[in-house]
Parts: sequence; structure tokens; C-alpha cells
Amino acid sequence: MSDGPLVLPDNGFNRALVGNVHPADWTNPEPAGCYNLVVIGAGTAGLVAAAGAAGLGARVALIERHLLGGDCLNYGCVPSKGLIRAARAIYDVQRSAEFGVAGGAGLASDFGAVMERMRRLRSKISPHDSARRFRDELGVDVFFGTGRFAGPDTIEVAGQLLRFKRAAVCTGARAAAPPIPGIEAAGYLTNETVFSLTALPRRLAVIGGGPIGCELAQTFARLGSNVTVVEHVGHLLPREDADAAAVVQQALLRDGVELCLRAKVVGVTATGHGKTISVEQDGTPRELVVDEILVGVGRAPNVAGLDLERAGIAYDPQQGVTVDERLRTTNRLVFAAGDICFPYKFTHTADALARILIANALFMGRQKTSALVVPWCTYTDPEVAHVGMSAKEAAAKGLDVTTLTVPLAEVDRALLDGESEGFARVHLQKGTDTILGATIVARHAGEMINELSLAMTAGVGLSAIGRTIHPYPTQAEAVKKLADAYNRTRLTPLVKRLLTTWLKWQRR
Repeated sequence: MSDGPLVLPDNGFNRALVGNVHPADWTNPEPAGCYNLVVIGAGTAGLVAAAGAAGLGARVALIERHLLGGDCLNYGCVPSKGLIRAARAIYDVQRSAEFGVAGGAGLASDFGAVMERMRRLRSKISPHDSARRFRDELGVDVFFGTGRFAGPDTIEVAGQLLRFKRAAVCTGARAAAPPIPGIEAAGYLTNETVFSLTALPRRLAVIGGGPIGCELAQTFARLGSNVTVVEHVGHLLPREDADAAAVVQQALLRDGVELCLRAKVVGVTATGHGKTISVEQDGTPRELVVDEILVGVGRAPNVAGLDLERAGIAYDPQQGVTVDERLRTTNRLVFAAGDICFPYKFTHTADALARILIANALFMGRQKTSALVVPWCTYTDPEVAHVGMSAKEAAAKGLDVTTLTVPLAEVDRALLDGESEGFARVHLQKGTDTILGATIVARHAGEMINELSLAMTAGVGLSAIGRTIHPYPTQAEAVKKLADAYNRTRLTPLVKRLLTTWLKWQRR
């Protein structure tokens, strides 16, 4: 094992992180004669699959070539939300005069302290994903090295052969830059390198206006960078509800982010004054000079070096490992879960898929990915959370839809908190209270969407939410207001006439 740091910068917090998720003094164990499950890849899907299977009594081996915890702990959810929270704190202080608190407008961030806090918290979280925990507490054989299939039921790692009854490919995906001339030579950041920064870029270009691009663009703008987002379509978050995307777009503009929309990057060159990005915006050439470029588009599945062909496992270099609805590959002994095989590339879906994998691979389960209700959230401020179908997707499936919307400005707590931008929206199957999908735009949308996700998973209609008492005042009351709006649609003129007649008769 290398003694050098695997995570930069080389400081105490990062050394503590590495000491947990890739110990320099680690010795791989002697392989068992046969494993119930061998897992390649120790990101979220691999960790959940290994821990869950071992907890149920399986003999499990877990193989990781770099850092346990994968993207989520090391390069994704954990560090990004640490920065987002710091940026939100700075924003709140700077606008404190709105709440009668003077003196915050001129305050600036300490980027070094912000990054130090993130690294401290990341290292504090890392023991949960540590090699020693999986070995000593969970009974998993942890191997560091590159796992390769040696045959249909064997995997080689660090010169040792592991025989299995079932295997799980959980190698995830990595950031990939678009094929822009000159970008490799000029250098760029991705989610895998941006959290290693030690100095705030004065000028930052973000290529891509999707979730990652928007989250980090707003964050760095709040931390003090001059940020420009380059996006090839005419608005941000093109896959989200158009009204939701418009709210986020206005929020980024308010925070000082410059938008370069309907723009194509045609080349990048490094100069003595920074990096020059050549774009065509609406057919007109334009140049942006920046200090750093953050690429927020493109993910590539980690299939290289696995020797999948030797195990008869079909895959696509762009789409990843081919699986059926039960997560089984073309080798009936091998399953896959997480970003390597699923279109929804989130930590929470990787977790859910790993649970399906355990049931189907080890216990002859018949659980299907098509039965999943998948919510997601973009952690801008305000957040955008979504679950289920959009109105357009429902219509494409031949479903008649009733859409109800409650503006956050009609929710007392949102007004009191000064967080009234946004809305809660639900799509119902017309004539029923069946929830087909929902979108919430609010500062805490990721917390608020769960009630609707639970209702959809349990097959419960919107009316049940209306009958549920919600504490007042809370922002989640917006969801109850959606149910109240639905109940008002049931009061048709005929029903109202009948009720009026009944009540008039009672007054006799």
C-alpha cells in the first residue's frame, strides 16, 4: 500500500479520512473457500450490499481499489453539502437586516475555514464506512485492489482468487468531461477534485446548468467567486419542472451568478492570465476568461478493468452493466446495483437497489426496480425536490392529469421565515386523488417531499394527507394545502346545491 495521501490537501483531517477508508497498513485477508457474495466496489451500493448480506449471515468479501465510501463520502454528498451549508450561512448573515439584525451585509467568507470545516466533518463521518468497521464489526473480508473477473464464478484481486456463489458489481460512475478541444491541456475541476481546493477561485466557469452545476455555482458565488454558468439550452435545470427551474434561475441571478445560456463551448486555452473559454452563444462568438473551470456534466460508468467479458457479463461503455428488473446481469450468478447500472444516479437509489440485490441474489427474491418510487432533490437555495411523473410524462402514458399548485407565499411559516419563494405542486390522475408525481420548490424541499413519496409508495391518495393533522406553523403545511385544494375540487355545483338544500331543510 502507498504511504502517500490519497486525498488532497495532505492535512490531519484528510489523513484521518484515508486512515479509515484506505488504511496504508492494511493487509488483505486470506480468501475463504467460497463466498455467498463478493462485492466489487465500496460506494453506497457496495457498502449496503456487503453490510446487509453479512448481517443476515452471509460470508461476504468486499473489494475496493481506492476509497471506501465512494463518491458520496469522498467527492459527493458529504463534502458538497458541507460547502452548501456554509454558503447558506454566509447568505443568511448578509441578509440579516431583513430580520432587524444589523451589520451582516459586508461580511465575507473565510474559504480556508469553510473547507477545513468540511474536511473535519467528512473525517468525522468516515468511521461508518471504514475498513476496520466492516472487518471487525460486520465480519466482512475487505480486500484493497482492483477486482477482475477470472471466470463466471471467480474474481481475482491482488493476486488472490475469490470464488463466489453470487457476486455484485457496484463500481459506480465517475465524472467525465465533454470532448472540448484544449480542456485537458488547460485543466479543469470535477466533483472529484473541486473539494481539494485550498484557495477560492476569483473567477469560476461552470460548464453545465444541471443539478451539480447549479448547486456548486450558487455555492461558490455565495462564497465570493465571480461565477459564470455555461449551458447549451435556454434555461437551467432542463430536466426539472419549468416553473421550478425558473425559480432556481432567478435565485442564482440574485446571488450574482452570470448565465451564458444557449451556448456551446468550442475550445479552451490556458494563458498567463487564466483560462480562456471560447463559446458560441446564439451563434455569436464570445470569450470567457476565468481562473478555474468546473465541469458539471457527464458521468461515465466504471466498467474498465473488470474483465466483464470473462464472466459473460454484457455492458455498454456509456450506459454501464446490463441488468434486468431484478438487477441480474447476463451471468445469472452476478448482479449489479448503483450508478453502474441504473439511470437514477443518487445515493438513495444505490441504497435501495442494494437491498433489492440482497433479496434477489441470496434469497431467491423477485423484487423489481420498476416498483420503486424514486424522489430526488437538487440542493440549491431554494431546493427543488421531485417524485414520480411530470405532467408531460403522465400525458405521454395516456393518463389524464389534474395539477394543483400551492405557492409558498400562501404558507404562513414560509412568510415568517423569509423563505416564501417556491411552491408545492402535485399531479393527480384526473377524477381521483391518486398521486402520479409532485414537485416542491422550497428551502427545505428535500425534507418536504418525503410525505408525498410515502403516500405514493403505500398507494395512499392525497385525501389521506388532508386528513392528517400537520403542526402549525410549518412549511410542510404546503403539502396539506394541496390536499385541501383537491377536496375543494370535489365540491361541484351539484354537490353544493344538494348540501345547501339539506342544510336549509335542517333549519325548518
